[in-house]
Amino acid sequence: MADSLEGSQPESNLGLWSKRIGLISGPIAFAIILSLKPFPLEAAGNAVVASFAWMLIWWVSEAVPIAATALLPIVLFSLTGVMKLEEALIPYSNKIIYLFFGGFVLALGLEEHGLHKRIALEIIRLTGVSPRRLVLGFLLATAAISMWISNTATAVMMLPMALSVLNLLLEQPAGNEHDRVLRQRFCNALILSIAYGSSIGGIGTLIGTPPNLVLRGYFEDQLKIEISFLNWILTAMPIALALLASCYLILVFFVFPIRGLVVPKAAELIENERKRLGPMTAPQWTMLAVFVTTAGLWIFRELIVKLAPGMPLTDEIIAVSAAILMFVIPADLKKSKALLEWEATKRLPWGILLLFGGGLCLADAFQRTGVLQALVDYFSNYGQGQIFLTMIILTMLSIYVTEVMSNVALTQVLVPIVCGLAIGLDLNPMYFAFPVTLGSSCAFMLPMATPPNAIVFSSGHISVRQMMIAGFWLNIASVVIIGVLAWPLLYLFQ
Repeated sequence: MADSLEGSQPESNLGLWSKRIGLISGPIAFAIILSLKPFPLEAAGNAVVASFAWMLIWWVSEAVPIAATALLPIVLFSLTGVMKLEEALIPYSNKIIYLFFGGFVLALGLEEHGLHKRIALEIIRLTGVSPRRLVLGFLLATAAISMWISNTATAVMMLPMALSVLNLLLEQPAGNEHDRVLRQRFCNALILSIAYGSSIGGIGTLIGTPPNLVLRGYFEDQLKIEISFLNWILTAMPIALALLASCYLILVFFVFPIRGLVVPKAAELIENERKRLGPMTAPQWTMLAVFVTTAGLWIFRELIVKLAPGMPLTDEIIAVSAAILMFVIPADLKKSKALLEWEATKRLPWGILLLFGGGLCLADAFQRTGVLQALVDYFSNYGQGQIFLTMIILTMLSIYVTEVMSNVALTQVLVPIVCGLAIGLDLNPMYFAFPVTLGSSCAFMLPMATPPNAIVFSSGHISVRQMMIAGFWLNIASVVIIGVLAWPLLYLFQ
């Protein structure tokens, strides 16, 4: 589901009733498990399971904002004796939270100075303006931007440009029924390329989407295994590119074939958009320099540390340093205004940072009370001898559950379990956790599954049925691509 913590569609009566039922069911489930202690665990273990049940019900039903749900462990674990208050608060200041904070601030700078739109237009111009190439251009541009800023912001930016292209086509009279059908297919493919590109792009970088950092946070906090920015790109980027290729082929050759269609004046429209932006300004050049430097430091950090032994350079230090510099470096030497004013941080998704803390606190409680080991012991007998099949099933579970559940909450639930299962089978825990995490970003079927889907659905150019058909085939492709590529890439680069 979404990176965003905000809804994007008016709620139906069914949705309201679901929230009301979830609001009551969460604490009831907690009370029942806490009093009956139905699991073969110590009292603290049953308290963790009871707290988890409460959180899961609220996360799935979205009875309250999911970031607020993530605060429950502070209260519940303290009151039930699972851990002291001081211990429960520690995960909420985990270093991974500051990595994402720095990434958020960097993304705000790109948006504030319009660099993301320049990048998108350049990619579209380079790919060409025939109908198929326009779909490819919008897909690649959306994915490239979504690697660095939120999928919601990316979709909001790209949709008006796509609608301008569609208006050029639709204002021309249709020649015949076949031409009308081709136009409708092009509309569908172009609109969906924005939704799907927004989701797929985030897979490619460590800061591209919250689930990636949930995985990293768990590995570093619980397993003491470091995942570098460069290793993530080398491992995940080929999968993201394969997903983009399959998305393009499914949209323009399989579900919405558009051979023979011509879009008049498309090149003129793209060029006009570029001219409207004008030449690069001094603040944009400065922002670009900060962005390239930060990305370069993330990518080459390990090499820098090898060349300068003893330098405690981490991804988090780079991220926070970049964030600070954004408020220090003047956007223009002739003016005193910095690249970013603190006022802009109102647009930061602060709730995501709380969500990370709640997930890490929950994972810590699973570990220290023996709940995780009990789950591992239960599932290990099934997984033995069927390791690849187990990985495929877990990936499918992640892909289809994320259609109805927040991808951040999903990975916070699944990653500790699948890591424990992998360790129980004497496997590198990444072999299960990595495909599950990537799968959580593959919400392609339903308008309410993720904000980009809802945003493009609101354009009126795509129906639920059309999104479900295209998303169904892309979900299948995602299972195959992640299943085939994840383990070889992990073997090469981890």
